Amino acid sequence: MDLYEYQAQELFSAHHIAVPRGILARTPAQARQAAVSLGSPVVVVKAQVKAGGRGKAGGIAVCHSAQECEAAAERILTMTIKGHVVRAVLVVEGIDIAAEYYFSLLVDRAERRWLALCSAEGGVDIETLARERSEALARVPVSPRSGLDAKTAARLVRQAGFADELREELVATLVKLGEVFVAEDALLVEVNPLVLTRSGQILAADAKVSLDDNALFRHRSNTVHRDDTGVHELELRAAQRGLNYVRLGGEVGIIGNGAGLVMSTLDVVARAGEDLPGSPRPANFLDIGGGASAQVMADALDIVLSDPQVCSVFVNIFGGITACDEVAHGIVRAVELVGKLPVPVVVRLDGNNVEQGREILREAADPAITLVETMDDAARRAAELAVHEPDTGWSPDAPAGASQSPDAPAGASQSQDAPAGARER
Repeated sequence: MDLYEYQAQELFSAHHIAVPRGILARTPAQARQAAVSLGSPVVVVKAQVKAGGRGKAGGIAVCHSAQECEAAAERILTMTIKGHVVRAVLVVEGIDIAAEYYFSLLVDRAERRWLALCSAEGGVDIETLARERSEALARVPVSPRSGLDAKTAARLVRQAGFADELREELVATLVKLGEVFVAEDALLVEVNPLVLTRSGQILAADAKVSLDDNALFRHRSNTVHRDDTGVHELELRAAQRGLNYVRLGGEVGIIGNGAGLVMSTLDVVARAGEDLPGSPRPANFLDIGGGASAQVMADALDIVLSDPQVCSVFVNIFGGITACDEVAHGIVRAVELVGKLPVPVVVRLDGNNVEQGREILREAADPAITLVETMDDAARRAAELAVHEPDTGWSPDAPAGASQSPDAPAGASQSQDAPAGARER
């Protein structure tokens, strides 16, 4: 879960990390009042979006009066930055900056550890700095067992080339940021810029924090930071039903059990669609998990079929904990709930109780359901069925594909190589 800047700074303050005084505003009038309340001769109006590059996009404005602040907020609150609609601004007091630095602590999954990064050159595009002048960005691995302790922080600061007189306070600040990372179960804690004021104070002038959703049960208070603005309605519906669903915008709906299998299915479908008219792509990621019941399968189909861009569905199940007959019952139940499948569904079953599952679907004899034995053939068939060909398109009144042998060529009553279609996109 990514936090807005103002939420991340609230976490920092709770862990005794110095941040500029700021007030959240959702209207230009509130921004004006915030400037008055702060009483600073200079204030900065900052768009609150979960995206970088706000300054380059015009989402940050330095103002010298309450009137200026109101006008800047009015402009910024009409903006969309990298697809994110600005619905609030943070009005912060001006800072007398002597120097800007960079710091981040993140999970390095490839190395199964954490990684701390620091630079004496902050307030810039850190990706560009890392690419063009990598020597200016210090990198120090951090053990999750010990965390970012004083010894590791001192090594990071020394490697980044900071002056001796700054190191003690910098180390203390970085250790506190490391405490935020551990205490809040974060995946990322980033400050850009971490500033040195002319009075010698270290301030987190910006804040970016990503929390691990899987650990939110340990941090009930952090759930108030959840923001569903901009999340697709189908993803919200799926989450309410406990489904792992991500909408991708393609034409072939994907349902599988196990994240690894679903990811592989996405790749196979994408490859199968490359040479077809319109290059049909996966419409979603949906993992029904292990031990899924018939109700879970029915819910999954309901979510996928609710996407108007979906022209076919590929159900790819390897039965382990999730038995194939349970999945088949779920498919049949889903059909009962929706009345008639609006698009063709290609099903590949393998593993635990596979013959029972196939028999259930054959007995259902639904003309919209096609049983295919192998993953590659099923992906190809699902991609073909997502291509609209008016003269030879799929029809729910065609002979039932589910009643054929799983050893037959993929498809319903037509040839594997014949053009097929579902509905217009």
